[in-house]
Amino acid sequence: MFKKTLTLSNGKQVTSKRSFLPIYIFITVVFMFVAADVTNFSFSTLILRSKQFFVIIGDMIPPNWKYMDRVFGPLLETIKMSLLGSIIGSLLAIPFAVLSSINIVKNRFVAGIFKFILSVLRTLPTLVVALIATFILGLGAFAGTIAIFIFTISYVGKIMYEQIETIDMRTFEAMESFGLTKMQAFRYSILPEILPNYLSTSIFCFEGNVRYASILGYVGAGGLGLLLNERLGWRDYASVGSILMMLIVTVALIEMLSEYLRQKLK
Repeated sequence: MFKKTLTLSNGKQVTSKRSFLPIYIFITVVFMFVAADVTNFSFSTLILRSKQFFVIIGDMIPPNWKYMDRVFGPLLETIKMSLLGSIIGSLLAIPFAVLSSINIVKNRFVAGIFKFILSVLRTLPTLVVALIATFILGLGAFAGTIAIFIFTISYVGKIMYEQIETIDMRTFEAMESFGLTKMQAFRYSILPEILPNYLSTSIFCFEGNVRYASILGYVGAGGLGLLLNERLGWRDYASVGSILMMLIVTVALIEMLSEYLRQKLK
């Protein structure tokens, strides 16, 4: 923590910089203890009650195979609203990312407004957005699609404008000097550089949206969440096991496909 003077072999003395690492560690430990006290976190309770987790898992195995027929419809609905919300959100993320990039817009006030909008949208939990959407649009998959769309546009938009702001702008400026508009210069100089990462991020976001969409039914936004809420309410853990098994298999297949597509984009 204190400065330390070192003498080199040539007789020159060098003073090392002060390290604040011990202070950071101390502050982190203090916050951990405060957080544990506020949340009533207890290792003993965690250890003593953890066995109940395995009891529920035991009730889910074997799953209720007869319940599978009721799972396919909501599962397909979950995938469809995830796909639609992800596609629309990813497409609209492009203009938001461009308008948030200070090296393209040049107006800090305009870029700051769009960055603030993306920040606010990203702060809102998807479940809360879905709940608000059900009040405005009614129950069903439409509200869930809107919630996924809002999350996607905020997530992909942020990743994209951060990448755009790190790009070498000399090619963009040269095309502008030749008489091209900003959109034309963006299309031919910047878009080819960000396109692989944009597609990879969009695919990754869709992969996560399938998992998020599976719980949106808890607030009436369609998908598997409604079935999960219903079966958990009735303590029908065998049927819950069927739902989770189908969801795990579906997410695993989507992850394999998205990983394959992302590898192709590299």
